[in-house]
Amino acid sequence: MINKSVSNAIEAIGEVKSGMTIAVGGFGLCGIPENLIAALIAKNLKELTCISNNAGVDDFGLGLLLQGKQIKKMIASYVGENAEFERQMLSGELEVELVPQGTLATRLMAGGYGLPVVYTPAGVGTEVAEGKEVRKFKFHGVEKDYLMEYAFEPDFALVKAWKGDRMGNLIYRGTAQNFNHTMAMCGKVTIAEVEELVEPGVLDPNFIHTPGVYVHRIFQGENYEKRIEQRTFRPKD
Repeated sequence: MINKSVSNAIEAIGEVKSGMTIAVGGFGLCGIPENLIAALIAKNLKELTCISNNAGVDDFGLGLLLQGKQIKKMIASYVGENAEFERQMLSGELEVELVPQGTLATRLMAGGYGLPVVYTPAGVGTEVAEGKEVRKFKFHGVEKDYLMEYAFEPDFALVKAWKGDRMGNLIYRGTAQNFNHTMAMCGKVTIAEVEELVEPGVLDPNFIHTPGVYVHRIFQGENYEKRIEQRTFRPKD
């Protein structure tokens, strides 16, 4: 039985270095690895390439790394809530690769499955396809163009789960399932922070979302803010 637990986020990212590519789980501000992001800031890593669904907001999530000029390139599908991201992109300080959301998820899964490339109709005929190979395939009796996209190969994947055990098995809660599972699959080294760390055998194997085989280090996080990106209220009757 392999005990993959470490004491805290700083210990967990001990091998992460400036210039590396990291995949970061979460959707908006839901399910983001808050403690691991804070550790990256504390370690003052620079020139990072980040793969994430979004870039957080100005004062939270990956937005904090942007404030510290720690991210060199951002690969994401949605970046509309971050003014500092916009400023850095328009000024040329930040390299940006926008990826259709389904393509982002598929490229992450391909990395986990060991597939070097995938073909998708998303992005064909748009700026997304510039400089990329396009091939025709017949699928369900219809022939059309498909865009070749490379699988992601991040040096580290940082994810956040609700519960996990010391062998690295993870259970996400609600919407936090989002991109965390696919991120966990594709990392050369995957680090998970959890709200509750339990002993092996405690978790019901029928409800495990990410098997421990994908996870290399795990620790119990603390002081979660769990912010809401945009509050929506139902009008009073």
